[in-house]
Amino acid sequence: MDSRPTFDFPRPLRIGGLGLHLREWSDDDVADLVALYDDPEIDRWTPVVSPFDTEAALAYLAAAEQKSAERRGVQLAITTDGGLPRGEILLFPGTADDRDVELAYGVGAAHRGRGLATRAVRLVVDFAHRHVGGRRVVLCIEGGNAASEAVARATGFVRTDDAPVIRTAKGRDVVLWTWNHLKGTGPHLD
Repeated sequence: MDSRPTFDFPRPLRIGGLGLHLREWSDDDVADLVALYDDPEIDRWTPVVSPFDTEAALAYLAAAEQKSAERRGVQLAITTDGGLPRGEILLFPGTADDRDVELAYGVGAAHRGRGLATRAVRLVVDFAHRHVGGRRVVLCIEGGNAASEAVARATGFVRTDDAPVIRTAKGRDVVLWTWNHLKGTGPHLD
């Protein structure tokens, strides 16, 4: 049976394991968020505004806090120690099908190549299967984003034959391919 995901869990949300501590953002993270997201690769592959300055970071954090308060998803800083953010992972209802749980992520340029995205996705997929519900966990990845496709494969996602998802971001249509991770497939945490 397909159920709608629920994002009703104790706050502040913290997920730990695999050498990571995922935590909700705080107002103390503004400068670190700017350092992570004012980056050409983040600009290229995400809908985040560019340039990403202090004003953009404050607006971004306010929107994240509102989504969390309204139980419409959660945005977690990827850290190795609970402190310095090295990236972010988002968990929210699927935009193509609200029975899905969708993930998105980004890692700052100074922190890439360390497996942070792969480990964060594994943690959040496990959390979603255990605590959020829904029909399936999905990633929507723009064609040509080889780094995100590699993370998807490494974490047990398979590209589906679903029609592409078209989203408008930064004044252009973006074609995203759906990758899905069904319960009982791929790597799991125990």
